[in-house]
Amino acid sequence: MINDRLIDAGEVQLATRDFGGDQPPLLLLHGAGGNLAQMTGLARELRPRHRVVTVDLRGHGRSADGPWTWDAALGDLAAVCVQLELERPAVVGHSLGGMLAALWGQRHPESPGVVSLDGNPPPTHPEQLPGLDPEKAAAELARLHAIFDGMQAAAGQTIPAEQLPDLVERQRMAARDMGANEKVWIEGFRRNLVHAGGETSIRPSAALTAQMRDAMNELDLGPVHAATTCPQLLVLATRDLPEQEPFAELYAAYRRYLVERARAVPHLRHVQLADASHAMVIEQPTALAALITDFLA
Repeated sequence: MINDRLIDAGEVQLATRDFGGDQPPLLLLHGAGGNLAQMTGLARELRPRHRVVTVDLRGHGRSADGPWTWDAALGDLAAVCVQLELERPAVVGHSLGGMLAALWGQRHPESPGVVSLDGNPPPTHPEQLPGLDPEKAAAELARLHAIFDGMQAAAGQTIPAEQLPDLVERQRMAARDMGANEKVWIEGFRRNLVHAGGETSIRPSAALTAQMRDAMNELDLGPVHAATTCPQLLVLATRDLPEQEPFAELYAAYRRYLVERARAVPHLRHVQLADASHAMVIEQPTALAALITDFLA
């Protein structure tokens, strides 16, 4: 039986969803701007081999707001494990959740394994773009960061009531375009809506988005992977999302950099998933579940 529960993690309450089962525990984490509903397809694929628990990270979904730091988020996950009695869980995360999984592995050598699904900080320096002329790399990074600036400014926006039905319909169309489960997709959209004082806004807030962005920009996972002793798997995308296509050269160079870095850590297993974009959790849940279960076995 699927069980939704609020966990008291001290300064915040965290919303969790337990997919049940008596198999080895697995904590499944969503990306920035997402929530636990968006991990439903992958959770269902993993459930036959694991007790899968998903979480709304702080400031997302139905979890409470709280300042974003890596230490705070990892403390939240530890509280979930204690209160749901998840002993030595594997941790699997997508995007931001993948970065948390990597950090969890560094701090928990007893873990049976951690898996990052394209959980990489965004590129910030020209040297992270091998094969691109440094001057062009710097210009492309500036152009990309301007896009991120706009996304940050739009975070937490208020939605006029008359626009909400149109937004929901756009989400239905997006689900159809992606070949995703429409019901799950709409749950994920609605789960990040906040209704207060007669207004509706989208989580996470602008303040939390800025904090997460700063944390990701400052994160260097190279030393983390090198220092981690529990088994670790990094699954990398191999193609662009539509919104990434205007930066095709930049992202191709960054993927080369990520592969080079992964190869430099002998005990880090990495897989370049064929025909997978950053949205791999939606695109290929069955293939990902097979990779994860084989790795953890």
